[in-house]
Amino acid sequence: MKKIISFLGISILGGVLTLGGYKLLFESPIVLENPTNSSLQVVETVFSPTNKTLNAAEMATDFTVAAEKTIHAVVHVKNTSIRTQQTRRDLFFGLGNGERKYEQVGTGSGVIISADGYVVTNNHVIDGATELEITLNNKKKYQAELIGRDVANDIALLKIEADTKLSYIPFANSDAIKIGEWVLAVGNPYNLTSTVTAGIVSAKGRDLKGNRNIESFIQTDAAVNPGNSGGALVNARGELIGINTAISSKTGSFIGYSFAVPSNIAKKIINDILEFGVVQEAILGITVDPNYPEEGVKVVGIIAQTDNLGMGELKSGDIIKKINEVKISKFSELKGQLTAKRPGDSVKVTIERAEKRFVKTVILTKKVAPILATALGWELKDLSMDEMYNREIKVGVKIVRDRKYGLQNYIITKINGQEVENAQEAAVRLNELATSSYANNIIELLNLEGERERIRF
Repeated sequence: MKKIISFLGISILGGVLTLGGYKLLFESPIVLENPTNSSLQVVETVFSPTNKTLNAAEMATDFTVAAEKTIHAVVHVKNTSIRTQQTRRDLFFGLGNGERKYEQVGTGSGVIISADGYVVTNNHVIDGATELEITLNNKKKYQAELIGRDVANDIALLKIEADTKLSYIPFANSDAIKIGEWVLAVGNPYNLTSTVTAGIVSAKGRDLKGNRNIESFIQTDAAVNPGNSGGALVNARGELIGINTAISSKTGSFIGYSFAVPSNIAKKIINDILEFGVVQEAILGITVDPNYPEEGVKVVGIIAQTDNLGMGELKSGDIIKKINEVKISKFSELKGQLTAKRPGDSVKVTIERAEKRFVKTVILTKKVAPILATALGWELKDLSMDEMYNREIKVGVKIVRDRKYGLQNYIITKINGQEVENAQEAAVRLNELATSSYANNIIELLNLEGERERIRF
């Protein structure tokens, strides 16, 4: 029994020695590294990162370059006007004529757009000014001349004469900006000069409820306050994409949204002022359905008072989906595209007609000023050759609008026995008759059934 136990003990001891020798001679030691020494950077956040290889430049947006490019090209605009006020003391005690003149000062911002001193701002910033003063970012002051303005789109162009070339901001294509893109607002809010705020493009083609003049704003959440009006809205490259114009606020201060006239519209207005002295308004020559509930703009009819440069491409019932390559979802977007064009420009209009898509090339036209016989409340129009042929007449003028007598679409053939050959002549004669002392004027007309009628006044 003792021999068996001894043998078993020797066997176990031999096995242990053999295993230990193997471990010592043939296996390398295992080294454990401290995980806290890893080169992986840890960023505290409430979100789980989806890409762990982002570098610092990709994780942060740097606006310093855009700010440096633009801050010296945005100016302070001072508007001085002379107002008259009635004074009771002078009126009652005879110490004067009952009036007191006083100076009123308003301020805003402007953007230098050329090295020779052209400055764009809002019309409401300079409205009523008797004197305009521009202050640069380096504190230099200059008197400014008003070159021209567009009240409808709230844009004005000024000029200063500087002794050196000025920093300016180049125009960018405002159609190319995207919702969510970073932008900077540069201006002088509350007379705090050279102020830069950042935000994103919140919407495009924004129409403000109740504002009938400006129809197509860029909406941002960059902070804009009183004094920012006329300042620059720029992209991350420091290029001009809009002129800051309005805020949506119940308090008069910024509460989240601001609005800018797109640079394409501002640039076109400036070019028109410089070339023609007035803004050239381009239209498609159509009427639209303002209550169309789907995407696009529905054509209702063709306006007769245009200069007839190819309106036959569009028809009633067409749904406009694009102008050139720009998507049109609502009327304000269509208006914005047309405001940036001139009469005579051609555009490619993508339409839906009978559930099919077509691309029509249309030459933009301008609305012809209406011819009015104001005394009678009539708007007149020359007859086309087809209308005269169908009515079997050689002369005549159509009443296209009648606010008093219900004679719309009647044809005037004679006034006091004399034939009328064109609308302009008829309007002059009717306005003269309305102011004359003669009380037995006779106008001969064709009614809607082609029957001859006479009216006396």
